[in-house]
Amino acid sequence: MKPDFNKSKDGLLPAIIQDEHTNNVLMLGYMNKEALEITLKTSKVTFYSRSKQRLWTKGEASDNFLRLVDIKLDCDNDTFLIHVVPDGPACHTGSDTCWDNKNISNFSFLTKLEKIIGQRIEFAQNENSYVADLMSKGINKIAQKFGEEAVELIIEAKDNDDDLFLNESADMLFHYLVLLQAKGFKLCDIEGILKNRHKKMAK
Repeated sequence: MKPDFNKSKDGLLPAIIQDEHTNNVLMLGYMNKEALEITLKTSKVTFYSRSKQRLWTKGEASDNFLRLVDIKLDCDNDTFLIHVVPDGPACHTGSDTCWDNKNISNFSFLTKLEKIIGQRIEFAQNENSYVADLMSKGINKIAQKFGEEAVELIIEAKDNDDDLFLNESADMLFHYLVLLQAKGFKLCDIEGILKNRHKKMAK
């Protein structure tokens, strides 16, 4: 890794901070050569503060350190992408990120689908939708429907029709997302349990 600190007049290069687990961008800081050296030596991300005009280790006052996992340099050798495990909120305002976003896992379209399902559940009384209709029948019906989809998936798994198997997989996953939210949970809750199990098995 050979960062080109000479590309800027002040010897500072931007450093994009990204959560190792959620992949969310937490903040943007600036590093000079000394900040990079301290970061690599201590495994705590250190910046050069343009407002304070000095080196600054994130968390030095709040204990919300950014634990270094990996540093990558872009194709022009003038921007860092730093993967971290944060000890707490990354923003000085107390927000998880400097864009006031929650630092939770994003499962791409599944997260979007969770949001849609959540909206259908929240406004179930005024919604004319499949989810609203299912919710109106209560948790037993929702659980039963998930069970039916699971059985159908098992049946298709024993056959050789890939298209039917994938479609039944989608049906079961959809109804699982509905069931999760009907019980007050989301995919990130399940992810947390799996992560904890992985940590225990890795010890």
